[in-house]
Amino acid sequence: MNLKELEPDSSPQAAFGAHVRRMRERHGWRQEDLAARMQYSATHVSAVETGRKVPTLRLARSLDRVFGLEHKPDTFEREWREVRNGSMLEGFPEYVGYEGRASEIRVYEVGVVPGLLQTPSYTETLSSHAVRGNRITAEQADDRDSTLVERQALLGRIPPPQIFVVLDESCIRRPIGEPAAMDEQLKHLIEFAERPNTVLQLAPFDIGARRPVSLPFYLLTMPDRSLMCYSESAQQGHLERDTKSVLPLLSAYHQLQAEALSQTASVAMLEQLRKGNL
Repeated sequence: MNLKELEPDSSPQAAFGAHVRRMRERHGWRQEDLAARMQYSATHVSAVETGRKVPTLRLARSLDRVFGLEHKPDTFEREWREVRNGSMLEGFPEYVGYEGRASEIRVYEVGVVPGLLQTPSYTETLSSHAVRGNRITAEQADDRDSTLVERQALLGRIPPPQIFVVLDESCIRRPIGEPAAMDEQLKHLIEFAERPNTVLQLAPFDIGARRPVSLPFYLLTMPDRSLMCYSESAQQGHLERDTKSVLPLLSAYHQLQAEALSQTASVAMLEQLRKGNL
């Protein structure tokens, strides 16, 4: 693909590539020159410029460093986030923005440990299998992992948010990765429960029909006490920002917590599972 064939308006990814080319040419550099400064191959730079390769967060930050754009308003990192958000499920990028500012976070998950509580090994296993299954590219996997690291940073925020998590028993029964990696994940859940600002509960299989909800969702309470909820299907995400519409889900969550095991019993179940006694 040559310069005339590249159409910057065709997609955010193409616009990103055209921006890289403009900045490179403004500095009088060849692709090889830019690649050497970024510690990438010239082939990689060419593929990004022509829109054939999805840019990653690492590449965007490298571009900002090379072109002296760090800490400026219009950075390649900002543009990368726009490119990435265009491929995410509807509502999720907006949800992540609110999540980082929420005073309370309530999570209900089924089948998989939620991202906020995943260890790097657990995340890497999920991403690598998605790549091998051709569900995402390697670059998208890198971006997914980077996004998760950024989301988990809220756990160290001062003051930290209150986080309530209810995990369906399937989350801890489903093995992800090697036994040692899964053991590490279970240990991480126990450590999460020990935090002063968290509550972790397991919803055992025997709740049966008493389970008030069956699909995962996230509830946020913002500093102004407004509520919002994020849920998704395989193809679509939805962020509900109307507090009145979210209140019934909050009531269902409280009922779910009442039916679930206490945190003490949940931790005991995790410890027994680690020992192989269940």
